[in-house]
Amino acid sequence: MAVASKKIPAPDRVQVKTALLSVSDKSGIVELARALAEKSIRLLSTGGTHKALSDAGLAVTDVSEITGFPEIMDGRVKTLHPKVHGGLLSIRDDAEHQAAMAEHGISGIDLAVINLYPFEEVRAKGEDYPTTVENIDIGGPAMIRASAKNHAYVTVITDPADYAALTEELAASGETSFAFRRAMAAKAYARTAAYDTAISGWFAEVLDLPMPTNRTIGGTLAQELRYGENPHQKAGFYLTGEQRPGVATATLLQGKQLSYNNINDTDAAFELVSEFQTGLPACAIIKHANPCGVATAPTLLEAYQRALACDSTSAFGGILAFNSELDEATAEEAVKLFTEVIIAPAVSEAAKAVIARKPNLRLLVTGALPDPKTPGLTAKTVSGGLLVQTRDNGMVEDLELKVVTKRAPSEQELADMKFAFKVAKHVKSNAVVYAKDGQTVGIGAGQMSRVDSARIAAIKAEEAAKALGLDKPMTIGSAVASEAFLPFADGLLSAIAAGATAVIQPGGSMRDAEVIAAADENGVAMVFTGMRHFRH
Repeated sequence: MAVASKKIPAPDRVQVKTALLSVSDKSGIVELARALAEKSIRLLSTGGTHKALSDAGLAVTDVSEITGFPEIMDGRVKTLHPKVHGGLLSIRDDAEHQAAMAEHGISGIDLAVINLYPFEEVRAKGEDYPTTVENIDIGGPAMIRASAKNHAYVTVITDPADYAALTEELAASGETSFAFRRAMAAKAYARTAAYDTAISGWFAEVLDLPMPTNRTIGGTLAQELRYGENPHQKAGFYLTGEQRPGVATATLLQGKQLSYNNINDTDAAFELVSEFQTGLPACAIIKHANPCGVATAPTLLEAYQRALACDSTSAFGGILAFNSELDEATAEEAVKLFTEVIIAPAVSEAAKAVIARKPNLRLLVTGALPDPKTPGLTAKTVSGGLLVQTRDNGMVEDLELKVVTKRAPSEQELADMKFAFKVAKHVKSNAVVYAKDGQTVGIGAGQMSRVDSARIAAIKAEEAAKALGLDKPMTIGSAVASEAFLPFADGLLSAIAAGATAVIQPGGSMRDAEVIAAADENGVAMVFTGMRHFRH
């Protein structure tokens, strides 16, 4: 229905006689304009687009000739005029609208091909405030929204990727169908919504408003996924434009399309391994968004082998993440394990050749590591709402650790504590992580009881010892981390029973004194961080 109140139906086919072309991204615009001209469609344009079409030898009318008003204020005002918006918004089958058009000399515009100033790109480059503001488009969104509202009569195109579909639609008779116009209108409103989201998000950052009154999150569909977490769920992968090295910005060097679960797990893996920005090579192996093993070592190969040793059974079908260039020797070992995805900041040519022997193995290269200290936002939906929070960018190196036991940790214990706490930050709560010599030796994740997490981690360590042919679990002499406070002494006692000699935890429980006393009775060193890392 074009106008419900007047009972004017929307026509199915609409002849395109006049087209307005005003684009920032000029890719394909000359070719499209030629195709339109071949259909005897009158071309209107503005500014740089008008010049590009004129230079290509096309007959094109400047909008200022239609409005009778020149572009002013450095081009800020050129299409904000009744002869433009009246041409886009008029109901062709409404006698009153037709009379108004005749009275004011307004001609109908049947096709609007418009894309916007590159605000998102300018923002991503970190341009200064005045430059960024100048790239906020006003006339473009206004014309897009006007055209999309009047899609009963007007076709609006906002994406060069749709030029081919438009020319195909016009091929037979120079007309567009209502189904096509409606689909393009829906896409147009989604585009302006994402554009306004980028602008409002930028202002929130500039004004340091992490929780503004209205919060929108926008994205552009990168790929429609085969399904979601399960085959009966539909899913898509949207890009927000944040230039953070990781799965969203990585280049897929080989392998089939990433699945929903692959993307989620790969993000978890790369964010974890990026905690180890400097120093030794590091490897993280992830399964269902939880680490199976994490390790650092003098070589990347050793780091991988040590990470795998923590839980080689669970690592089957997991994700491998590295903090440095993947080399041939590490690749040779990695392909022996069934792995879904490998992600690294760089990959040597020799390693690429090795991975190529496994054509279904996805190989991602990011070019860099994300900075774990960089601020940002994370979000998840709940029924009827959106939970938004700042990224957990707390780093154990930046915390003032407080020794609360009679015995202070040794230098090695302190290093293992920090390592374990870094990993625990990326383990689903409740989390307990044992570490020794820069290697996880037992991980307990996602339990309702923290003591159960401690026990599960110890059991995993015992199983790993058997698999490796060791006479005792590697948790003997380890440091243990809890990502939140130990509410009772039982969790600590379970860790001590597993062989831990040092404990790192946030502290803050009503029973801290009881837990500290239990540590002292067993000669265990314990430090408080004052910061927890719940991860749900």
